[in-house]
Amino acid sequence: MPEPIIFDTDPGVDDAQAIAIALHHPDIELLGMTTTFGNVDVSTASHNALLLSELAGHQVPVAQGSAAPMVKPRHPAPAHIHGSNGLGDIALPAVQGRIDDRDAARFIVDTVDARPGEVTLVAVGPLGNLPGAVQLDPTLIDRVKRVVVMGGSVREGGNVTPVAEANIFNDPHAAQRVLTAGWPLTLVGLDVTHRCVLTPGHMARIREGQGELGEVLAGSYAFYRDFYQEMLGIDGCCPHDSCALAWLMCPELFETARGHLTVATDGDAEGQTLFAPENRAYIEPRWSRTPLVDVCLDVDGEALVEWITRTLA
Repeated sequence: MPEPIIFDTDPGVDDAQAIAIALHHPDIELLGMTTTFGNVDVSTASHNALLLSELAGHQVPVAQGSAAPMVKPRHPAPAHIHGSNGLGDIALPAVQGRIDDRDAARFIVDTVDARPGEVTLVAVGPLGNLPGAVQLDPTLIDRVKRVVVMGGSVREGGNVTPVAEANIFNDPHAAQRVLTAGWPLTLVGLDVTHRCVLTPGHMARIREGQGELGEVLAGSYAFYRDFYQEMLGIDGCCPHDSCALAWLMCPELFETARGHLTVATDGDAEGQTLFAPENRAYIEPRWSRTPLVDVCLDVDGEALVEWITRTLA
């Protein structure tokens, strides 16, 4: 049976790659997408989500969500990474569809209500839509099957501060609520996504296999690749958001550990994810007060990237 998911996203070049996987993998049932600010403003995120599904020949509900962080001021979208339109500033065709009349939080609650115990929430942007859904219906925590979050970092350090990953830093108060809510949760962070490089050779195969959608994936990839060459010295890009779907479909590729997560919400460590392994004693118990979750610490990066390419090619 396909895995039913809601994909919470801020597309975004690497989001676009992951959306293509969610639309094409035979073992994923994409029930809808919810959008958030992050790589772009939320209206652009919604536009891109609609466009990508249409290019793939699918009609997928898209519900618009968080436009800003819960508490802190919003930082400008990183146009130097994803382009001002989120897809590498390439020319894009017009969108035919409309966003759902419900906001993201209501869409999540309604979708889980219809299939309690079946739906996995895969969140690959700032996390404000999920606390919004829990505020509408606190029983949601017990009725989702699992939450998979692309975000954070345990050993790797940060990518927007010395210690913080972008999705968590952009809305640390929302992240703290999501990572400590008590639902079954897996964190897929920079510790694994930085082990994966989608090369030009991989993208050439994807472009050939995806038709009009492949042209958008390849065009936006070129912009993203330039950023990674400058910042990390790699020829390709890290397919961050696809890694969350890879964990869902191929967990055997990952090394995980169980433990407790917290998020620093202010100060120089703002947005840092703190991980205390299960049964590890520290000088005080405060680091182990939160519910147990699973955290990905390593991955077979070559196998994961081949899985992405094979899925889309």
